[in-house]
Amino acid sequence: MSNRFLVAIVFIISINAAQCQSTNQHMDFETYDPVSTLVVPRHIVTHAKFPFIDVHNHQWNMASQDLSELVRSMDTLNMKVMVNLSGSNGTNLQRMAENVSTHYPNRFIIFANINFNGIGNNDWTASAVKQLEEDVKHGANGLKIFKSLGFSVKDNSGKLVRIDDLRLDPIWDKCAELKIPVLIHSADPKPFWFPEDKYNERWLEIATHPERKRSDTDPAPWDTLIQEQHNVFRKHPNTIFIAAHFGWYANDLATLGKLLDSLPNVYTEFGAVIAELGRQPRAARAFFEKYQDRILFGKDSWAPEEYTTYFRVLETEDEYFPYHKKYHAFWRMYGMGLPDDILKKVYYKNALKIIPNIDKTMFPD
Repeated sequence: MSNRFLVAIVFIISINAAQCQSTNQHMDFETYDPVSTLVVPRHIVTHAKFPFIDVHNHQWNMASQDLSELVRSMDTLNMKVMVNLSGSNGTNLQRMAENVSTHYPNRFIIFANINFNGIGNNDWTASAVKQLEEDVKHGANGLKIFKSLGFSVKDNSGKLVRIDDLRLDPIWDKCAELKIPVLIHSADPKPFWFPEDKYNERWLEIATHPERKRSDTDPAPWDTLIQEQHNVFRKHPNTIFIAAHFGWYANDLATLGKLLDSLPNVYTEFGAVIAELGRQPRAARAFFEKYQDRILFGKDSWAPEEYTTYFRVLETEDEYFPYHKKYHAFWRMYGMGLPDDILKKVYYKNALKIIPNIDKTMFPD
C-alpha cells in the first residue's frame, strides 16, 4: 500500500470525524428527537369514540368568521359542541351569539368575560354585574376568567387585584343566581416559578418562551395565587367553578383529589396538561375512576391535529408515544384505556350537567 493511499485514508477519516464532531457540537436537546425502535401496538385515534364537548377553546373572531370551516374540522374530530371561552362582553358578545344562532345554533356555546377596567371606582362592581346579566340575556352560558386576574389586573389606584378580591364577590354570586359556571385559569405551571437551571423540568419551555418565567415578585408566589383561587371556591359554595388545566395539579393528583373532596362545587378540565396524565397512566386512570363525575374534556388552543394525542391517552392502552410539542413535554406517554362509561362522562355527560343550553339530542344518552 502506497504512502499516498494511506494519506488519503487518514484524510477521509479526519474529515468524517470532524463532521461528526461538528454535528454533535451543534446538536441541542430540542433538536435531538430519536426515533424509538420499540415495537408495540399503535392506535392513532383521529376521531373520538363518542361525540364530545370541548369546554376549553378560544375563537377570538367568532363575531365575523365563517363558521362552516370550523364546523367541518369539528366534525372530523367528532366534536359536537365547542365552548368558546373568548366571548368578550357587550356588543362583541352579541355579534358572536348572532353569528352562531344564524348559522350553527347548536354547535357553539359562548362564555362571557369581565372587563376589569376601572375596578375600584364606586360603580364598577354594580356595572360589571349588570353587564354579566345582559351578556347572559344575549347568549352567554358561562363566565371565563383569564389568568390576567392575579397576574396583571390592577385597580384604579394601580394596585394588583387579588383573585379573591372582595369587590368580585357579587360577580361570583350572580353566576350562582344565573346558574352559569365559571371556568377560571389562575397562575401557571409551578416550575415557571423555579430557578431556570438544569433541575427545572420545564426548562426547555422557559428557554423557548422566556415570557412565561415567573417569580415570587412577578407577580406573586405561586402558592399565593392558587390559595386565592381556592378561597373563592370555598367562599361561594353555590357557584359552580371549573378549575382550568386541572388546577395545575395534574402532576399532583392526590392534592387535586383533596381539593375536589372538600369542594363539591368544583369541577376540572385537562386542557394543555394531557402530557402530565399520559406519563402516569395507572395513577391517572385511578383518578378518573374516582372523580369521573367531576372531569370535563378541554383542549385549550385550537389545533385540530393535536386532538389525537388526547384521544390516544384517554381511549387506548398504547405505550411510549410522544407528545405533540417537545418543549412542553419531552417525555413519552401511555394510554389510560378508560372504559366507555367514564369516557362518556368526560366527553359530554359532565358538561351537560353544568353548562346550560347545550342541545342534549346530539348525544347518545
